[in-house]
Amino acid sequence: MTPTPTVSVVIVSWNALPLLKKCLPSVVATEWPGLEVVLADNGSDDGSAEWVAGHLPGVRIVRHPENWGFCRGNNEAIRQTDSDYVVLLNNDVEVPSGWIAPLVHRMEGDPTIAAVQPKLLAYDDRSRFEYAGACGGHLDRWGYPFARGRIFFTLEQDEGQYDRSTDVFWGSGAALMLRRDALGQVGLLDERFGFHMEEIDLCWRLLRAGWRVVSEPASTVYHIGGASLPQGHPRKTYLNFRNSLLMLYKNLSPRAWRRVFPARFALDLLAALRSIFTGAPRDAWAIARAYADA
Repeated sequence: MTPTPTVSVVIVSWNALPLLKKCLPSVVATEWPGLEVVLADNGSDDGSAEWVAGHLPGVRIVRHPENWGFCRGNNEAIRQTDSDYVVLLNNDVEVPSGWIAPLVHRMEGDPTIAAVQPKLLAYDDRSRFEYAGACGGHLDRWGYPFARGRIFFTLEQDEGQYDRSTDVFWGSGAALMLRRDALGQVGLLDERFGFHMEEIDLCWRLLRAGWRVVSEPASTVYHIGGASLPQGHPRKTYLNFRNSLLMLYKNLSPRAWRRVFPARFALDLLAALRSIFTGAPRDAWAIARAYADA
């Protein structure tokens, strides 16, 4: 008899007790016999770890000494697990009890798949896709990410238009199952990113190594979104632009980089000018700092 594949769901959290109270019980209620739920606590001082230990004793708590951010927080916790599959899950995601099974079955049915993302719907409007990943994403010719179900800030209604499992370029780190063997080949999250676009970089590295990334809409989860940084925050702008440049420089060939970078610079310059003329000079400054740091 084939043993049940084991799964570690890793949730990085820092001073987010209200979100843990709202969402973590649904993760604990997941129906999968080989499941381990790991809270990677980034040095919270709001009683998060203590509340989880007292109310959800089945959760394994990995206590980091300080706020290591999304990438290092996940990486250090993943290194302390040995399951067949690892799931990156944001602390503001609510899940139905059967969400894991379709993801594992998709992985088990095709050994070439390294990463699989469930359908991401908005927590407050469950008929609409959620911004962070919708139904899996792609990059346009200039390296800007978009998702099936979301173009820029426009979110589609979920009417079943993406209800077929298919290959994508990237899956969202808000909810992403990863094959441990593939991580052993390409490495974990690049900690230089901090957070934002680190999962796209990881998926790109997996694709370059010959693995596949897929969307599996038979599994659906509900993402609150904006818990770390709200949309439009200058820090988010800075990270998105800086990390996008880093990702492209890492993964493009030198020839492709020389073709893409001039166009990206021109388009990002237009974005900075637009920010100035629309009364958002802090965003323009964030883009300038992103280029300097990248």
